[in-house]
Amino acid sequence: MELNKNLVNKIKSELKKFNMPKSKKKIFYELCFCVLVANNNLERTLNIWNKLKNCFLNCDKKLLSKKLKQAGYRFYNKRAEYIVYNKKFFNILPEKIKRLNEYELRDWLVKNLKGIGYKEASHFLRNLGFKDFAILDRHILRFLYKNKIIKEIPKNLSKKIYLEIEDKFKKFAKKLNLNPAELDFYIFYLEKGCFPLK
Repeated sequence: MELNKNLVNKIKSELKKFNMPKSKKKIFYELCFCVLVANNNLERTLNIWNKLKNCFLNCDKKLLSKKLKQAGYRFYNKRAEYIVYNKKFFNILPEKIKRLNEYELRDWLVKNLKGIGYKEASHFLRNLGFKDFAILDRHILRFLYKNKIIKEIPKNLSKKIYLEIEDKFKKFAKKLNLNPAELDFYIFYLEKGCFPLK
């Protein structure tokens, strides 16, 4: 695979926008986005997230569920439940981010938070500026399959399968002299003709 050097430079510049938020509130909002975007359209979720941001900390489950439903969000009950549950980690989250290494942190997120699997935890950490994780969504899996890096697209991503595929993704990125976040953006651009906003 031959890389477009101009595109790689644009990606490196674009990724500089993904930094650790300075406030606990913004970190929590990023977490809420990653809970909401799982199995949903990125652009539509981003619009809903922007409209309802203030409700994530201030609404109870019933009100948040109602607002998500009114906004046209599909999984309004379950995701409202996850977000309200995750509020109890509001003060702990920044401390864990500072104290744990990135792999311990991802495992902690998956183990303790609701609505956060390895894909969502990787997405969340990428949005905070971490660069070493693969967000194994359908676009990435399709790309890996087309390029014969994986033999098939798995129906389910258990922890074992996720980490095995992620390892292959990271090795492929290394061959291209990219980090996983850069390769993720490169693939996204090839498919969509633009960069992900989140």
